[in-house]
Amino acid sequence: MSLNGKVALITGGGKNLGANVATLFAAEGAHLALHYNSTSSRKPTEELAAQLSTKHPEVKIKIYQGDLTSFGNVNKLFKSVLSDFDSKLDIVINTVGMVLKKPLAEITEAEYDTMFAINSKSAFAITQEAAKHVADGGKIINTVTSLLAAYTPLYTSYQGSKAPVEFFTRGLSKELMGRRISVNAVAPGPMDTPFFYGQESPEAVEFHKSNAIGGRLTLVEDIAPIFKFLCTDGAWINGQTLFANGGYTSR
Repeated sequence: MSLNGKVALITGGGKNLGANVATLFAAEGAHLALHYNSTSSRKPTEELAAQLSTKHPEVKIKIYQGDLTSFGNVNKLFKSVLSDFDSKLDIVINTVGMVLKKPLAEITEAEYDTMFAINSKSAFAITQEAAKHVADGGKIINTVTSLLAAYTPLYTSYQGSKAPVEFFTRGLSKELMGRRISVNAVAPGPMDTPFFYGQESPEAVEFHKSNAIGGRLTLVEDIAPIFKFLCTDGAWINGQTLFANGGYTSR
């Protein structure tokens, strides 16, 4: 399957992993709908879109802002994308997420609600709209975490709020088989991005590094090609969670 001429919506597509996926897809001729959440992400998303448009003038790129913890906002995003891309949508990649490292006994109700809204509710809403609007033969990919295979303290709200996304992914993959739409999840190890460092002490960073090949963290460049693979040569993979972490965890 070629990406040339395909329309891909990437949530969280302006920075980190999403931006790297967007860069790979644009190089293959895919048109891009890049979503960002907060106003702080607007400038890097605009800059990425401008860079990719200059490098790949044949590619159409549009950017969208929205808090995707609201079903209404997710519906609005998809309507806008379909309007801008002539009702065509072939690929949806969800990279939205939030991590919290804290003992379970200390997690507040507000923190619980926030974690499940961002990691679980938004993924449900995104995959639900994707199921309605992705073209037959298309691809839907969620991003989860390799901590789903870890026996560890302190990440309970992160693991717990990402765990349902596996079941959303697996169940939807069965529901959409008749339309030849594959639905998968990618589970990176701890990635060398600002998303990771805000929660970790220097000692914890070194511990995470020590558990993978080469004694390093996962890079976005390790993960983005897996999304491309699932949309091209790996299109036969369906209903799976792909753990990509250099051996950090396994199951």
